[in-house]
Amino acid sequence: MGQPVLKDWLRTVGSTGIQLSPIGLGTVKLGRDQGVKYPQRFVIPDDRAATQLLSVAQDLGINLIDTAPAYGNSEQRLGELLKGQRQRWVICSKVGEEFEQGQSRFDFSPEHTRYSVERSLGRLNCDVIDLVLVHSNGEDEKIINSLGTLEALADLRRAGKVRAFGISTKSIAGGLAAAELCDVLMVTYNLGHQEEVAVLDKCLQLGTAVMIKKALASGHLAEDYPDPVQASMNLIFQHAATTSAIIGTINPQHLTANVAAARLAIALNSV
Repeated sequence: MGQPVLKDWLRTVGSTGIQLSPIGLGTVKLGRDQGVKYPQRFVIPDDRAATQLLSVAQDLGINLIDTAPAYGNSEQRLGELLKGQRQRWVICSKVGEEFEQGQSRFDFSPEHTRYSVERSLGRLNCDVIDLVLVHSNGEDEKIINSLGTLEALADLRRAGKVRAFGISTKSIAGGLAAAELCDVLMVTYNLGHQEEVAVLDKCLQLGTAVMIKKALASGHLAEDYPDPVQASMNLIFQHAATTSAIIGTINPQHLTANVAAARLAIALNSV
């Protein structure tokens, strides 16, 4: 039995009609344990543990799963784990970054963008991907203005392969520019990094959806708060532009506590 639904629990991505839970499950830890920045080592869960995690997420009211080609074999595993239940989930994947032999490489060309989306469709065993984001290497403005990546994603949306698209940005200037062109952005916003609030302000003005990455600072939370998780959620959901925060955990107890903190933050902000 799932959690009771708060009035403001599901949020709509712009004019797309896609509805997201305010907490999304990040799945890098389902497929990759190299080149990650978490403070503690972890073991990639087996299928039984991963299935349990997804079941807990669903019971908590989570419908958003975040993955990427750069997350090892995360997409392939989700394609198997979600068989028969695809309609229950909103899937966000990415283009642009490949992770091979312990190293990242980037290709934002239209040709690779189309190839990457088709490959993700096959890996995920689905006909359409709900959200596709550009996995930026930091050169946000070049990607937006010169490389044709967004245009390729717009073509894929028209072809029915993608429902909505955007960028996971790494700069304020890039975020501000992307807010004008995208359905959704993914930006860094947490207790220790609030510089991109200007991007959130712009997205609120334009009606562009915002997904928060590194919401809990990849496990490196500020220690000068009595309850840093609750303080993080209060900050994130205090801003009206926030659509969803991505939590990359493989611990069902942590996920449950994070959702409880998000629910409290949302309830406090709706009073």
